[in-house]
Amino acid sequence: MQDAASFDLSDFLPYLLNRASEETSLEFQAEYKKRYGMLRTEWRVLFHLGRYGEMTAREICDRSRIHKTKISRAVRALQEKRFLQRLECADDRRHEMLSLTKAGCAAYDDLSSIARRYDAKLSAQFTPEENETLRRCLQAMARVHAGGDGSVG
Repeated sequence: MQDAASFDLSDFLPYLLNRASEETSLEFQAEYKKRYGMLRTEWRVLFHLGRYGEMTAREICDRSRIHKTKISRAVRALQEKRFLQRLECADDRRHEMLSLTKAGCAAYDDLSSIARRYDAKLSAQFTPEENETLRRCLQAMARVHAGGDGSVG
């Protein structure tokens, strides 16, 4: 058996990625919570509908790789906040198409501009070359672990 002391969790790539993700998302998370009372999954549902247009909850689950229960809760919360609407699919009444309302589009536009500024702030920590390398590596990892299309969220 290998010496347990030789494994350094603080240098374990999944651990580093998770820590970096948590640390870098906190400031932006505070913005969407303060402005719109949203939780992370709600922001991600809003993002998908704002970015890709009308879609089903199942499509959002597939693109974001978030469990259907969490998506369902987020959809319900966004509907209560009047940010999205549900329309029964004409060809299959078991499914609903989701789309942003006017208020949802305004929240998406507002949060997207905040996200762009926050992204620029984070990117400013690195040289242009480091930033390009970091993004390329993270996108490659996301593609590999998302089944090839990279749409994790």
